[in-house]
Amino acid sequence: MSNVPHAPGSGSGSAADAATPPSPPSPPSPPSPAFAARVEPLGSSFPALPTQTLLEAALLAGVQLPSSCRNGTCRTCLCRLSAGRIAYRIEWPGVSYDERDEGYILPCVAYPESDVVIEAPLARLPDASQA
Repeated sequence: MSNVPHAPGSGSGSAADAATPPSPPSPPSPPSPAFAARVEPLGSSFPALPTQTLLEAALLAGVQLPSSCRNGTCRTCLCRLSAGRIAYRIEWPGVSYDERDEGYILPCVAYPESDVVIEAPLARLPDASQA
C-alpha cells in the first residue's frame, strides 16, 4: 500500500472522479424567417427561406422557373433581379460581370438575403388542365 496521495481524476474512486454527465442538448435554432419572393410578369409570390435557393423555393410553391443543371453552369434559369438582395454560395456562378451589373442572377444558386422581385418572363404556374 502506497502513502502517496492521489491527484484528482487519477482514479482514486472518489465521487469527484466520476465522469461529468453530458450537458443537455441545446434547444433547436429558431427557423430562419422567410422572405417574400415575387416573380414578374407572372405576379406570383412565394416564401423563400435564406437556406434554400430561389429556384427551390419557387418549385416548392408550385412556380415553375426554367431550369436544367441547378448548379449555376447552364444559365437556363438566368433572370433579372429587379428588387432585393441575393448571395451565392459558389465562387463564380455563370453570370458575367456585365450581366451581374445589369442585375441578372441565376436562381438555381441564388439565396435570398431580403424580399426579392425577379423578372422571369418564362416562369409559369402548372396548367390545371394537365393535372
